[in-house]
Amino acid sequence: MRINFSRFLFAQSKTIGFSTVLLAFSYGASRVLGVVRDRLLVGSLPADQADVYFAAFRVPDLLYALFVLGGISAVFLPLFSQEMEKGKDEAWNFASRLLHILLLLAGACSIALFFLMPWLVAFVAPGFSEMQQGQLAMLSRVLLLSPILFGVSSIFSGVLQYFNKFFFYALAPIFYNVGIIVGILFLLPRWGLAGLGVGVVAGVALHILVQMPSAFRAGFSWKPKFGMDQTTWKAVRLALPRTLGTGVYQINLVAMTAFASLISTGSITIFSVADSLQQVPASLIGVSVALAVFPLLSKLAAQGDKEKFIQMTLSSFRKIILFTLPSAAVILLLRELIVRVLYQSGEFSADDVVLTGAALGVFSFGIIFQSLIPLLTRAFFALQDTKTPTWIGGACVILNIGLAFLLVRFFSSLAVAQAGGNILQSREAVVIALPLALVVSGGVQAMLLAILLKRRLRNWRKSGR
Repeated sequence: MRINFSRFLFAQSKTIGFSTVLLAFSYGASRVLGVVRDRLLVGSLPADQADVYFAAFRVPDLLYALFVLGGISAVFLPLFSQEMEKGKDEAWNFASRLLHILLLLAGACSIALFFLMPWLVAFVAPGFSEMQQGQLAMLSRVLLLSPILFGVSSIFSGVLQYFNKFFFYALAPIFYNVGIIVGILFLLPRWGLAGLGVGVVAGVALHILVQMPSAFRAGFSWKPKFGMDQTTWKAVRLALPRTLGTGVYQINLVAMTAFASLISTGSITIFSVADSLQQVPASLIGVSVALAVFPLLSKLAAQGDKEKFIQMTLSSFRKIILFTLPSAAVILLLRELIVRVLYQSGEFSADDVVLTGAALGVFSFGIIFQSLIPLLTRAFFALQDTKTPTWIGGACVILNIGLAFLLVRFFSSLAVAQAGGNILQSREAVVIALPLALVVSGGVQAMLLAILLKRRLRNWRKSGR
């Protein structure tokens, strides 16, 4: 019996369950590679250089959040679904126009940030030495290519989500990490930190290339369409509040990086590694479910099928809670063992393990919130409401920055009073301040999203949108 591998690879996912499993496997594999990537990084780089690497993503990630997370991911799928109801030509015209606008805006901003980078790094990491800030500016400039390339990839991703063709979409983050690992193994020894930047950019290029064949096979058709039409203007209007929200969130991460740079050398790395570990169940469960159900929610909203929309949202909400709580408990109980087994090697010492384990223990209390937020946010997106999650997110970012500032000061004074000269204990007390602030603000964000979504769905059921 001959197996048609081409048909299997490009097949359409027929059920939400299969799509969720496929995406969960993808995120699981990607996170495993992420752990391998970070282990190689922290084991190969001194603490001050590892801090530079993690801090270098802050400005490029801000651009990525503004144009990709805030723009494309929020508006493309619902509006593409709406245009596809009118006809294929309208849908592909919309995709092409949006792609051109994205490339123009992201490219112009990248060029501006390239020249402003020497001044921006002083805000990103005020605790860095002059040499570190120079390295940070260089690496950040290289990474400015990544949001432009991710923008192109996001169009292909949206197309594949609409047609429920998740196989190559699921492979994209895996190939992204492969590119970075190749950079660590082969380019870092030759070119230093610049080699790491080239590896990241190569990973994003792979992120595009792995999705292209399936997108074109699904019918993607580039049109030489430029300028703005009615649907494109609607996309901009819908994206604007979400863009502001994700921009504020990235400013929040910049603030966390700045706080960490002022604590001690290695604090950015400890915070980043702990945050990466707590994102494993959030991505594996929360993001996978949200991404798998988002195309259906967008179609149900476009068709006005209220009852199925509500049923699908509630079912996904329950599944996330069911699978997330046990994983959070395991991480809390085995936090230090997990960090030791995965990361202790080379430059990453036993003291670093203790500090990272402490931060991970605090993060574990917020895993349930971080897992629910993607679903709740995308439910609003499917209803073409980008304002509500934006205002909630923005308010919670302000809350988080304020809490981080107060908690760092509080734990710093407490550590000085109680550590009795024990530097490790003093650092541990301060490092957990940042995860604690994120857990509290994340909990508030998830609860507000759930409350307002419930009210929105109740009103929709009674009287329409």
